[in-house]
Amino acid sequence: MIYASRYLRVTDPPMTGPDVEYVQQRLSELGFYDGEIDGVYDLETEGAVRAFQEDFGILVDGIVGPDTYNAIGLGPEDEIEVPTEGYSIYIDTINFTLTLNQNGNIVRSYPVAVGAPSTPTPLGDWRIIQKTMNPGGAFGTRWMKINVPWGGYGIHGTDNPSSIGTAASHGCIRMYNEDVNELYDIVPLGTPVRITGAAFTGRILRVGVEPGEDIAEVQRILQILGYYRGNITGEYDSLTEQAVMDFQQDFGLPADGVVGPKTYEVLFRQRDITLGDTRP
Repeated sequence: MIYASRYLRVTDPPMTGPDVEYVQQRLSELGFYDGEIDGVYDLETEGAVRAFQEDFGILVDGIVGPDTYNAIGLGPEDEIEVPTEGYSIYIDTINFTLTLNQNGNIVRSYPVAVGAPSTPTPLGDWRIIQKTMNPGGAFGTRWMKINVPWGGYGIHGTDNPSSIGTAASHGCIRMYNEDVNELYDIVPLGTPVRITGAAFTGRILRVGVEPGEDIAEVQRILQILGYYRGNITGEYDSLTEQAVMDFQQDFGLPADGVVGPKTYEVLFRQRDITLGDTRP
C-alpha cells in the first residue's frame, strides 16, 4: 500500500490547516511544543517536530510524514463517546460518492473528490475524531479528521470545486462546501467511516519486472529530481536502476536499486518538496 497524505514542513508561505493544528496539539500533549496551537507550520513547530523525532529515533528532518504521524499517535481516542444517532458514512472511491446512512438507511449521497493514484485515499474502516469549522484555503469551510494513524487524512471542503468527481487530492475526501457544511452539522465525533475502492499497491520495482505505468511514474519523479535523464518508457532498465541507486544513496537508503515501500515514500516526499505541492 502507498501511504502518503501531504508532508507537513516549513514552506513560504507557511503551510496552514487543521492537520497542522492536530500535530501541534499532539506535540503539546506529549511535552514537545509550548507555542500557540494556530495551525501554522512555522519554525517553532518544526523545532518541536525535530525534538520529537530525535527522542523517538526517527529521521530528524522536521517533516511530518508517515513515520512521524505513526509515532505521535492519535491521542485519547477512547474519550470520544460512541455516537447513539446511528449515523455512518460510506465512501466509494471508484464512483466518487459519499453516502450518509442512519440506522442502515440512506439519508443522502454526495459527489466527492478522492486521492490521486500516487496519493490514494486510505481504504478501511475509520471514524471521525476531529471537527473544525472554517479551516479556510484548500480545506474549504469544514474539516473532519479520520483516525488513519499514518497521515493527516480527513473529509473537508475545497477551494477547487472543479476537482469534485475526480481523483485529485493528496488522499483526503473533498466535498463541495455547501455539502460538507450540511454533513458537518449532522454527524458527531465518533461517526464510523468506511472507505472502499481499488487499492493502489506499489509493486516492488527492480530490473526484470514487467513494464508499467508505476515504473513510468518513478521515472518521471526521478527526472523531476534530476536523477533520471532518459526517456519515460515504463521499463525498469539499467538506466532507471542506476538513477534509483543514486537517489537512494543521496537520501540514506540502502542503495540496492530496488523501489520498495521506503523508497516510494522518500520519492513522493521529495517530489512534493521540489514541486512545492502542499495540497491536502
